[in-house]
Amino acid sequence: MLRRDFLNDIARLAAMTAIVPNDWRVVLRPRWADDPIKLVIASGDPTPSSVMIWTRLAPRPLEPEGGMVGNRTAVNWEVADDDAFARVVKRGRATATPELAYSIHVDVTGLEPDRWYFYRFTSMDATSAVGRLRTAPADLASSPLRFGVVSCQHYEQGQYTAYQHLSREEIDLVTHLGDYIYEYGPTAGRVRLHDGPEIQTLTQYRNRYALYKSDALLQQAHARCPWILTWDDHEVDNNYAGSVGENLMESDEQMRARRAAAYQAWWEHQPVRAPRVRSWADLNIVRALSWGSLARFHVLDSRQFRSDQVCGDVYNAKVPCENWDNPSRTLLGDAQERWLAQGMQTSRARWQVLANQTMLGNVDYLPGADTGVAMDSWSGYPSARARLLRTIAQHGANRSVVLTGDNHANWVNEIRAPATAAAAGNYVTAEFLGTSISSGGDGSEKLTYFPEAVFTENTGVKWHNARRGYMVCEVTPAEWRTEFRTVPFVSKPDAPVETSTRWRLTNGRPGIQQE
Repeated sequence: MLRRDFLNDIARLAAMTAIVPNDWRVVLRPRWADDPIKLVIASGDPTPSSVMIWTRLAPRPLEPEGGMVGNRTAVNWEVADDDAFARVVKRGRATATPELAYSIHVDVTGLEPDRWYFYRFTSMDATSAVGRLRTAPADLASSPLRFGVVSCQHYEQGQYTAYQHLSREEIDLVTHLGDYIYEYGPTAGRVRLHDGPEIQTLTQYRNRYALYKSDALLQQAHARCPWILTWDDHEVDNNYAGSVGENLMESDEQMRARRAAAYQAWWEHQPVRAPRVRSWADLNIVRALSWGSLARFHVLDSRQFRSDQVCGDVYNAKVPCENWDNPSRTLLGDAQERWLAQGMQTSRARWQVLANQTMLGNVDYLPGADTGVAMDSWSGYPSARARLLRTIAQHGANRSVVLTGDNHANWVNEIRAPATAAAAGNYVTAEFLGTSISSGGDGSEKLTYFPEAVFTENTGVKWHNARRGYMVCEVTPAEWRTEFRTVPFVSKPDAPVETSTRWRLTNGRPGIQQE
């Protein structure tokens, strides 16, 4: 470059700097008094050529703005073949901004399919932990898949010991089915306490995520492999439905404002690939991800678009009332129902996987002739449930698996097609419902708050258990195996893990076999 051109460029840069407001400038060489990457790292939503990677700058995570001082800050990232980063394959720079809680979301593209990489973030002298990520297999590949399934991690109700064991599993990814945080205020006498009253504002939701992500065992699980995440109710408000809150104390406008804050904070703290929207209150996280030709994951949202619960939204043993079976009532919304039906119809994957929030199995919780159902789950929306099962019967019979959270217990359910489907009365799908990481405390071997007759009368229920833990699923073109890992307690650290039961599906064949 000529000296004259160089000086002219310097002059132009100086002039631009003079008119750019301070809060728009990017600090390239920040000075850190505390480690700014305490919330560590995560990866998610893998494709054959790309993976999302995430971090958030927060030197003092539980303070306002995470202890940042308002500057836009440069963060460097690297992806390498080795954990020593001697062979870096991708690198770049992103900007952490106060508007997005200084979070960083990078869609790393141009990667090779079906392989592991390592990644990290740096900002001046601060370097994050090293995480592992992997890409999905190529579109036509039938590589096997081994993955974990988790949900419901109430911080106050127990240690995250299940994550300690999950981090030692040889798995390709983790699916999280919701209730990543809980919105409640603190309750005295619990294992550990929330950091403030029930959360409603953006700052409060951000601080709650910071509290949860400060857990070292959760951090280890995120660093282990990529995650696929969806949300359920507690990311906003217990049992909320669309713009209707739990206690009916907030107007639609107030509930939308709360939902906008909650959705934004969720996105700011998760490694997800989500489309831009005009309003955070309308953030749409419904998406599909493929594992080659082996499995297609349909990630559902059964909160944002649902009709309000009827008969009261008590979870179990509510007697159906007027309007319960109204065909207009929906759990997914019309657009998502069409999207799922089209996706299952066009997918040629060997297995169709529904990442689902609430129980699909139609359990009657009252013994004898009386009927009691869970109004917040699919059984509280019988017409919507029938539409979903018709879709499964038509496009995924005996090659689909429903993965569910929310219930704080383990269930294995065989599910039949409704009377209105071509395969009426036949088994068409299996539901593996995984227990919580910590919600509900230590739990028990059996759901002791129901009479044993409940389980003998519900013939589709093959097994249940009320301990804490996670599921591990191993998938090949011919078979699907699910193992239920449980821990005996979460009220104190270092619980051992055991495999409580194993179940197997054969592609194209009805029914579930216990191993």
